[in-house]
Amino acid sequence: MQDFIHDKRVYYSPVEFAMAYIGGTWKIPVILALENGPLRYGDLKNAITHITDKMLNTQLRDLEKKGMLTRTIFREKPPRVEYALTERALQSLPAIRALEAYGRMLMREEAGGIIERDA
Repeated sequence: MQDFIHDKRVYYSPVEFAMAYIGGTWKIPVILALENGPLRYGDLKNAITHITDKMLNTQLRDLEKKGMLTRTIFREKPPRVEYALTERALQSLPAIRALEAYGRMLMREEAGGIIERDA
């Protein structure tokens, strides 16, 4: 496959490019937290264990910039903001589920069949 250049970066495969959108420790948990519909910031923070405010803000901004989620500001008192997945993010869910299944299989193999908790 021919190299692909996007935002002044060269990608050597479609998988590498896709992982630029959903890869990393926190992007997939954010996407999965929004899978069932829009959430406010506090609800997102509660849904994703161990994420810091700084990291959640960073991930939300990055996913919004990449067209993976929308941020809707409601002009009411007090103001409220909701985050929701875009069609682009919804299309990533089958790939994320496949990665999740593969990861669980690897965890079972490496842990001798023991998984600490259900995520």
